[in-house]
Amino acid sequence: MSQPTAPTGAAAAIGAPLTRRELVAWRNALFVIFALCGIALASWVARVPAIRDAVGATTWQMGLIVFGLSGGSMVGLVLSSHILARFGPIATIRATMILCAVGLVIAGVGGSMGSIPVVILGLVVFGLGASTCDVSMNVDGAANERALGRTVMPIYHAMFSVGTIIGAGTGALAEHLGIPIVVHLSVVAGVMIVAVLIAVRFLQPDPALSAGAEADEAQAKGDWRSRLAVWRDRRTLLIGLIVLGMAFAEGSANDWLALAMVDGHGVDNATGALVFGIFVTAMTIGRVGGVFLLDRFGRVPVLRVSALLAAVGLVTMIFAPNPGLAAAGVVAWGLGSALGFPVGMSAAADDPKTAAARVSAVATIGYLAFLVGPPLVGFVGEQVGLLNALLIVLGLVAVAGLVSPAAREPRRERVRLGGSDDA
Repeated sequence: MSQPTAPTGAAAAIGAPLTRRELVAWRNALFVIFALCGIALASWVARVPAIRDAVGATTWQMGLIVFGLSGGSMVGLVLSSHILARFGPIATIRATMILCAVGLVIAGVGGSMGSIPVVILGLVVFGLGASTCDVSMNVDGAANERALGRTVMPIYHAMFSVGTIIGAGTGALAEHLGIPIVVHLSVVAGVMIVAVLIAVRFLQPDPALSAGAEADEAQAKGDWRSRLAVWRDRRTLLIGLIVLGMAFAEGSANDWLALAMVDGHGVDNATGALVFGIFVTAMTIGRVGGVFLLDRFGRVPVLRVSALLAAVGLVTMIFAPNPGLAAAGVVAWGLGSALGFPVGMSAAADDPKTAAARVSAVATIGYLAFLVGPPLVGFVGEQVGLLNALLIVLGLVAVAGLVSPAAREPRRERVRLGGSDDA
């Protein structure tokens, strides 16, 4: 029986050990893919004001437009495990990244036409591709992490953050230069397609599955019933809570931190934006540096400390008597929020036979934070103030810390497949 996805790159034979060069090339290709996803998302976000002006949307209509992205994302998450089981991560990443690019172009065309329905259609397509690609690249990233025998997932997510910085910067430049929306987003889409077609050539099938027997392959592919069964698994749901809490901590900062600093601590708009930049920088540093802590101390102690650090940062930011101390709290909040999502993805993919279904389930739970979180914080903030509304985030972070033992590594030695410590 053949593999769901034929080996690409230098892996010529199923089950053949991967060389150090192949492992590193695989890792670097995933760095590029994660960064491309960040660039795509930030490119859209950077042009939202221009899109709004182009289509003449009211606040309510902008809510419908944004819901197109959210709705497409949720459909993609639900279908992702089934698509992965049928086609494998490599083919799925290639196809869904191209789908993202197509969605960006459609949204740009809609903006140029002044058509809200076309913009929504583009965002549905974009969200469908982005969320499915998200699950696929996390599954493949976890496979690469296992093959390397060391923690890499936080760096993948740091590359996503780097991509958002690049996308936001180029989007701001395009806005400053007056480049039409459709031209800007079409260029981004073209770069995405070319880059992903090159990058996927260096991805590899999961060695843990490639070396297995046909029975293992059949189990890995599974059916609809077996893939839905992961939702009844206690560990899957607890890992989902970890991801939910930390994603809520990240998403609430993305949506409300700058405004909370302005309204709650009386700083000007520029300072509020600067404080948000501090948060993003702290998260990126936490993800890059966190790999060493995870390899040295393991997931559970690091997650517990991360949750405690995020909680201390939130309390400081909310109740600080002056903006300087609040900004210091934001640093702790960003560092503490950095590792929950990527570690949750790694933990969900510990068993390669069920990785796609579990990552899909955990990602779906985590994405609820990005979908439900912003309106919830906004509604509560309207009643009690934004700073007090952030206490909701504190509660979810505490829950994530309490259930962190669910992410414990499997009780088996991690086997390095090919390569050396320099990989």
